[in-house]
Amino acid sequence: MTPAARISAAIEVLDTIDTQRIPAAKALKEWGTAHRFAGSGDRAAISGLIWDVLRRRASSAWIMDSDTPRARVLGMLKLERGMSADAMAALCDCSRFAPEPLTDSERAALSARSLDAAPPHIAGDYPEWLDGYLAQVFGDERVAEATAMASRAPLDLRVNTLKAKREKVQSSLAHLGVQATPWSPVGLRIELGADARNPGIHAEESFIKGAIEVQDEGSQLAALLSAAAPGEQVIDLCAGAGGKTLALAAMMQGKGRLIATDHDKRQLAPIYERLSRAGVHNADIRAPKGEGDTLGDIRLSADLVLIDAPCTGTGTWRRNPDAKWRMRPGALDVRLKDQTAVLERAAALVKPGGRIAYITCSVLPPENGEQVRAFVARHPEFAVVPPAQTATVLSDKAEAFADATLMSPEGLLMTPRRTGTDGFFVSILARKSA
Repeated sequence: MTPAARISAAIEVLDTIDTQRIPAAKALKEWGTAHRFAGSGDRAAISGLIWDVLRRRASSAWIMDSDTPRARVLGMLKLERGMSADAMAALCDCSRFAPEPLTDSERAALSARSLDAAPPHIAGDYPEWLDGYLAQVFGDERVAEATAMASRAPLDLRVNTLKAKREKVQSSLAHLGVQATPWSPVGLRIELGADARNPGIHAEESFIKGAIEVQDEGSQLAALLSAAAPGEQVIDLCAGAGGKTLALAAMMQGKGRLIATDHDKRQLAPIYERLSRAGVHNADIRAPKGEGDTLGDIRLSADLVLIDAPCTGTGTWRRNPDAKWRMRPGALDVRLKDQTAVLERAAALVKPGGRIAYITCSVLPPENGEQVRAFVARHPEFAVVPPAQTATVLSDKAEAFADATLMSPEGLLMTPRRTGTDGFFVSILARKSA
């Protein structure tokens, strides 16, 4: 397919998303099924266009003064890809499979309109109802922070230190252009261009043998900040597919007791194979059964309970741009109740002198600092470990990392703009010794 044909296809898929109100991934899959002539490079390029439009949906429509699929594609090409009106005109030439020629109004918009007068939620590309929350945490920097959250994320890998060292894995994956992550001592990063296909990590020998897992550097750091240690009794309370469970297991070096559970046993389905591949032998997976308490034998005895809390996922917008436009205020209310419930459950499990690592992939204050303050008010036997102290687990990078994050009395916040990671909030809550 020509670049012009790819743009036409992107406009077509966006129209399907709008008219049928379906997720972008489903629309892309259906388009690929109906257009089997399109090669993998074509599908990757079209997907890249779609995801970039969704990342810059509001600002692209503003630039074009129109909210049609075509207008959003043209606006994105200017804002995200830096394409000039003349370059777009060369593609939109009405040749076979190419878009219709630019209209006079489209040319004028591409040449003259900017985001200078756009309100923050337009310039930052996020739902207007979230503006107050983002202003609360970022103030006048919310547009810059949100713009970074609308950029394409790199592909990050975590080296499984139970099986390999980072230097060796980096050498074996040199053909993919991997580089060490700036903060995580066990991370590797692959930068991806606008039209780049995700490399076939799952076919690499390092993955097959369990030496690497796909995991954003922010998620790696959140696990590291919990300071799980060999010989401890550690509970991953919202384990899901097991990303942080695997990270905890490596930190524990196979020593101690690691228990992984989740309120939804379906979420745990992938964890068994992942643990086996990673060579983890000290993990106990407890899937919920009926109304019974899967952790009834752990009361007040855990050294660490890690909560990868259910949240709105606002910190992962650059990976899930479709989700941010489908998010509604009611979703936040539901998540706040879920977080309160899981914190209460964790409080009953931690022994005196033990700790809770409360983690969200959200940047919203109600899910982060406000949730922590409310928990400590209910449980004065817990106190927040100062965030700067929490960061010391990163050794020689601790001070620079602490400076890069947004710190509060309740915890620290990573963001794409500040730390180059997804948005993660981490708070360590220590139970006072008896």
